[in-house]
Amino acid sequence: MKIYDSHTHLNDDAFYDDVPAWINRAEHLGVVEMNMVGSNEKLNVRALRLAHDYPQLHAIIGWHPEDSKNYDQATQDQLIADLHRPEVVGLGEIGLDYHWDSSPREVQQRVFAEQLDIAREMKMPISVHCRDALADCYRLLKEAHVGDFGGVMHSFNGGPQWLHKFLGLGMQVSYSGVSTFHNAEDVQASVKETPLDRLLVETDAPYLTPEPYRGQRNEPAYTRYVVMGVAKLKNCQPEEVAQASFRNAKELFPVREQNEED
Repeated sequence: MKIYDSHTHLNDDAFYDDVPAWINRAEHLGVVEMNMVGSNEKLNVRALRLAHDYPQLHAIIGWHPEDSKNYDQATQDQLIADLHRPEVVGLGEIGLDYHWDSSPREVQQRVFAEQLDIAREMKMPISVHCRDALADCYRLLKEAHVGDFGGVMHSFNGGPQWLHKFLGLGMQVSYSGVSTFHNAEDVQASVKETPLDRLLVETDAPYLTPEPYRGQRNEPAYTRYVVMGVAKLKNCQPEEVAQASFRNAKELFPVREQNEED
């Protein structure tokens, strides 16, 4: 069983000093490809380094809503330059977070919209962070005509009504360890209604650890338990979920050919 962790953070301090060991642990449980997702200057740089050094790791870079207050013309210019690098497969994680409100909401919306413009111009798929902001996320994605360039709702946390609205925009939907939580009834209902050809899996490690390890630090290897949880909810075999989500991730985030001088 081959598994693709579509959203994880070996670029985080929790993992960055011992990346080969975490990759080995993941491969032992069948997790053979991963997206390293950035959110600010430090984590973007690390994602790029990891994707350059390890062929099974790919970079998604962008500015997280919590960091959007630090997004300016210089950071935008750097982001656009880095998005042209061959190890980059997507723009993210971008979006809105009204739970923490670390940046003013109007700033979050402006920076999200500006990065959506970049994605549309470059035909670059996006990874969207959305917490307590489903209505505004939906509005901005619709205004940006996201179906023209595609993307994924990372660690989707809405119920079926919102699921179908985002699917209607052309978005893919990714599920994390939250889908294994017994109290996550809305998310579990959405898993059951998500077509396999629109579904991805992820860990968001070191966060959102799935059962049976909830409460401990998450890691990419645990994508296997997300696959198993999703399969149980959908009443199908884990191999079927792994195969479909792997194929979907590869199609959404294609790896570009690397130039010989890179």
